[in-house]
Amino acid sequence: MGALSGVRVVEIGGLGPAPFAAMVLADHGAQVVRVERPDKVPLRGAEVHDHLARWDLLSRSRRSAGIDLKHPEGAELVRRLCDVADVLIEGFRPGVMERLGLGPDELSARNPRLVYGRMTGWGRTGPLAERAGHDINYLALAGVQAHVGRVGQPPTPPLNLVGDFGGGGMVLAFGICAALVERATSGRGQVVDAAMVDGAALLMAPLFGAHGSGYWSDERGTNFLDSGAPFYDCYECADGRFVAVGAIEGAFFANLLAGLGLDPSTVPDQHDQSRWPELRAVIAAAFAARPRDEWAERFAGLDACVSPVLTMGEAPDDPHLRAWGTFVEVDGAVQPGPAPRFGRTPAGLPTVPQVAGANTDEVLSDWGVDDAERDRLRAAGAIR
Repeated sequence: MGALSGVRVVEIGGLGPAPFAAMVLADHGAQVVRVERPDKVPLRGAEVHDHLARWDLLSRSRRSAGIDLKHPEGAELVRRLCDVADVLIEGFRPGVMERLGLGPDELSARNPRLVYGRMTGWGRTGPLAERAGHDINYLALAGVQAHVGRVGQPPTPPLNLVGDFGGGGMVLAFGICAALVERATSGRGQVVDAAMVDGAALLMAPLFGAHGSGYWSDERGTNFLDSGAPFYDCYECADGRFVAVGAIEGAFFANLLAGLGLDPSTVPDQHDQSRWPELRAVIAAAFAARPRDEWAERFAGLDACVSPVLTMGEAPDDPHLRAWGTFVEVDGAVQPGPAPRFGRTPAGLPTVPQVAGANTDEVLSDWGVDDAERDRLRAAGAIR
């Protein structure tokens, strides 16, 4: 099932953004085999590993094969898989795949239709190309991190959503899909080079425009969308929980005041920035008078852009998200369902994440490696 049904993908096991890209492709029907290092394949205690794997949602919807890329026969086995694959995904530092004999030049010479997806932090060239980094580092250099947080406070890390997953994995998945579309015309694959620092900067494109025009200030926490505006922020309620307010437009702001029981004539003008601290205090005091769920009920019938701030434990039980089907349950694990949604080729339910190497024999058999050769590769230490 899914729009990518029939697309074969070899994923070189890694962390974070590259697996996220593979997960997105697999969610929509791509046949993905995740190549894991043999030292990650459990030899004992399989029931414990099975339990832990069930919650490794980043590995869902695909099978896993234990292949030693440093073993000459293991590397050759991966080359053979790529001979019949549509896509390869890797997330190593620059040069690693080339040293393994698995770089794009070698693989594309054998399979010119191969789309070679690469995920790096800093890109493949430049002073930082070989340096380690994490989401927060890429955001810091890309001009993102400085603008996330409140005035007078240090920048706040926005989880690892912007660099790893939005700017990294999702951009790589888009690039791979675009390359597959182009291949339908040219008949040739190509390298898709996604860097998290690029993707994080790309997500900031509208704000770079606002900053260049003089509309957006460099001072964190003083702008419309960064907690500077009192009508676009989160407020604590009487029970210590929070509501989110996004009442930017005049009609929504009027409904916000109505829901809070505030007389507009006694409230500072919405766009008078000199009085924003006063307006914030009025709104905060009003929300502090009642518990979160009472406010949620009160605003349920008002277009005021007011929502309860739900935790991961609460979100799957929200009535709207249940009705729309945002979350699904697979083998007892509640998780976000595949997105986006397709009218003619819908994605199926994700499948349970597999223990590293759990499907080695099955995968290799499906990809053309017979029993005798699998036994020989296992004896040689090339697979587990």
